[in-house]
Amino acid sequence: MTIQTIIGIDVAKDELVSYRQDTDTEKVLENNQASIKGWLRRLPAHCTIAIEATGTYHVLLIKLAYQYGHTVYVIDGYQLKHYRQGIGGRAKTDSSDARLLARYLSREQEALRPWTPPPPAYRALQVLLRRRATLVKARVAIQQSCADLPELKAPLKRLVAQLTRIDQVIQARLRAIVREAGLSQQVARCQAMEGVGSLTATALAMAFLRGDFRHSDAFVAFLGLDVRVRDSGRQRGRRKLTKKGDPEVRRLLHNAAMAASRQPAWQAAYQGYLARGLKKTQALVIIARKLVRIAFSLMKHEVEYRPPTAVAA
Repeated sequence: MTIQTIIGIDVAKDELVSYRQDTDTEKVLENNQASIKGWLRRLPAHCTIAIEATGTYHVLLIKLAYQYGHTVYVIDGYQLKHYRQGIGGRAKTDSSDARLLARYLSREQEALRPWTPPPPAYRALQVLLRRRATLVKARVAIQQSCADLPELKAPLKRLVAQLTRIDQVIQARLRAIVREAGLSQQVARCQAMEGVGSLTATALAMAFLRGDFRHSDAFVAFLGLDVRVRDSGRQRGRRKLTKKGDPEVRRLLHNAAMAASRQPAWQAAYQGYLARGLKKTQALVIIARKLVRIAFSLMKHEVEYRPPTAVAA
């Protein structure tokens, strides 16, 4: 019987800490291409590797490990945190995290999906949307912090104008990638929905590229708009979004829901949610989910949007 080689890897900006379960050994290596490739070449064929998602620091590792023929699982940090608590883990170090990842993978592998490379357009659009979000956030912060300083009015105006030009360049590049990837029709289908602008439509088309979603529930969950339920007996726990998806896509969808709530087709439904005692944020989340489900259907079946007279609450 062949023993599966399971490896857990804790990722940081400068270094990687790996734990190989079958030999009970650890190794620290630099987080760069040369070091990673040298390590991968010395591994047995077809290893199974668990890596915690850490912003962008893990991207190089998972790409190279996949290229070398290993099966890679990217583990959500929230899940790993609660798994540690569930098994009574007290320490949190690079070494303990690598061991925890290996243990988690060895026990939960059947319930996990291996990582596969996203289409090039997905990554390109995701990077640009995130960069634009950072730019817009910085622009707003600068305007707000300097608004009451008259002596900065002229240079601030020039700076904001320059940031706006950069924003326009980013948006132009987004449109170019959409055209090059053949996504123009999908974006147009989504943009036909009330409240959905070009950026939100681009984000929806981008997300749809990432996997073969069997139904709209899976697409909603991928975007982190599904609800985490915690009930026990007669006690009904507070409902919260899982927020596992891309936060920038959720932000754009929230803005789209706000815009849609002011449109005749959605206004009655929005007011109906508020009349039932829901908070504004809760009502907007429901509308955002409805927009996602409609977008999924439009893109899945490649049909055009037909505006409803009114959306039921």
